Amino acid sequence: MTRDDLTLVLGGTGKTGSRVTRLLTGRGLPVRIGSRSGGVPFDWADQATWAPALAGVSAVYLSYYPDLAAPGAPEAIGAFAETAVASGARRLVLLSGRGEPEAEDCEKAVAASGADWTVLRASWFAQNFSEGYLLEPVRAGEVALPASEVGEPFVDVGDIAEVAVAVLTGQGHTGRTYDVTGPRLLTFAEAVSAIADATGRTLPFVSVPADAYAAALAAEGVPDEVTGLITYLFTTVLDGRNASLGDGVQQVLGRPARDFTAYARETAATGVWTAATSGSAE
Repeated sequence: MTRDDLTLVLGGTGKTGSRVTRLLTGRGLPVRIGSRSGGVPFDWADQATWAPALAGVSAVYLSYYPDLAAPGAPEAIGAFAETAVASGARRLVLLSGRGEPEAEDCEKAVAASGADWTVLRASWFAQNFSEGYLLEPVRAGEVALPASEVGEPFVDVGDIAEVAVAVLTGQGHTGRTYDVTGPRLLTFAEAVSAIADATGRTLPFVSVPADAYAAALAAEGVPDEVTGLITYLFTTVLDGRNASLGDGVQQVLGRPARDFTAYARETAATGVWTAATSGSAE
């Protein structure tokens, strides 16, 4: 990649995309943020916005909202990938998920487009506790989730962003799939305990049945499709199929993945878990 190559970062204001954007611009590389409110608007639900967002672009960081497990995601991903390749954006880096059949369908759709593709299969984001839907429960003092004692290798989204930028700007990654996870398995109860230790607060974790959790979300006014998606992820992705470590961070960056405890300590120091303002949930 040269300094004249323009990269489109989809989800450029989200957890991973915002970090990818900062890293690329920090290197002096031109970036276009792909979002509904961007200077060149991009909307997954409006294909008319795709071509303008892709104009002059040579590479794309492809993050799908709300999730690759959402209905219609493979079709949208495939159509976008074909549009990207036709417009001249051959290098596509897809942020994918582990253990989701729908995500694997999205990966296949990108590969079928003829792009120079790379897939980053990421585990559960650590930052969901500080920049996502788990922020408010942490701040409220109790985290109740339909999660069992299955371990999950929570990954720091900063690691995902660094891997993505290395793949976008380097050579030798075409046709590769990297399993990007944290360095150890933790249950959700252990993750919440680590946050409690970092904040010095009492923060109990409560395991609740999936149907009760869905009902609680619905009572809070969460849309049905979002409730269904979150419940699906907890009951499917966290059924033990992903209770293993990946070495994508080590493979691409040549260093170990960041540990959840380091994330918890650094995040606690920002005051986000006790401040009056909440973080971004995008």
